[in-house]
Amino acid sequence: MNYTLNQLQIFQKVVETKSITRAAEELHLTQPAVSIQLKNFQDQFKIPLTEVIGRQLYVTEFGLEIAQCAENILNQAYAINYKTLAYKGQLTGKLKLAIVSTGKYVMPYFLADFMKKHEGIELMMDVTNKTKVLESLEKNEIDFALVSILPKNIEVMKLDLLSNKLYLVGNTEQKLSKANFDKQFFKEIPLIFREQGSGTRAMMESFIEKQNISVTNKMELTSNEAVKQAVLAGLGYSIMPLIGIKNELHNKELQIIPTKGLPLRTTWSLIWLKRKKHSPVAEEFLKNIKNRKTEIVQERFGWYENFQPSN
Repeated sequence: MNYTLNQLQIFQKVVETKSITRAAEELHLTQPAVSIQLKNFQDQFKIPLTEVIGRQLYVTEFGLEIAQCAENILNQAYAINYKTLAYKGQLTGKLKLAIVSTGKYVMPYFLADFMKKHEGIELMMDVTNKTKVLESLEKNEIDFALVSILPKNIEVMKLDLLSNKLYLVGNTEQKLSKANFDKQFFKEIPLIFREQGSGTRAMMESFIEKQNISVTNKMELTSNEAVKQAVLAGLGYSIMPLIGIKNELHNKELQIIPTKGLPLRTTWSLIWLKRKKHSPVAEEFLKNIKNRKTEIVQERFGWYENFQPSN
């Protein structure tokens, strides 16, 4: 046997994702690089680790056993690194976060300096919709969650980070003559929604209900980025978080449409279970954010806090 830790890590990720393409994306490698390393690893065994039926990759029973062994070996390797750093007096361990998809425009800026300062910390951050984020929180699988709508049925503590503002957005190809748009406008346009379980979707539906708006033409997409690309392409309009469209507004590719009842406002909050016993890593991270929150907001989100849409 002559396998490497890199091969073990790649194989474990392929088993986890059941896809070479997704494994490559999550490991920030090219698909050919993952395929080559997977083949080199497979060549060391006479029994197949995986098999492809149709276009679907399956892990064999033997492959699952090897994956478990690989995980144990990698955990030991990580432990060696952590112990070395800990011996030097550096903070080590895992920091586990789950954030709603539009939170990817927020959370990295509250992580950057902390992760640079503590090289021994392994970050695990799941970017998904609100429903799945809250499931991870309720199961105590994570240290913190980033949400823009607080859960109603889970007891949590919170630290508010940043305001969240959502506007009606369209591309700039269509020149709109009205100065303000009422609910009649929504009958005339295709409206693009996020998927069920999304916080943005919930806010849009609440707005539509409160304003007694009739939507006659709608479509549904499963990520904020997909919605943005659809709006850019002229497929329709959407109510979108301002935080994710800075460049498109600056480049005049998107326009904010002044609408009665908008913007919708909530707050980006870091939340954790009320009786959660934090690890030393999680405690230090929370302390760092509390100390630097105002500075980070001023440095990174000054444009956002002071934003005023042009009419």
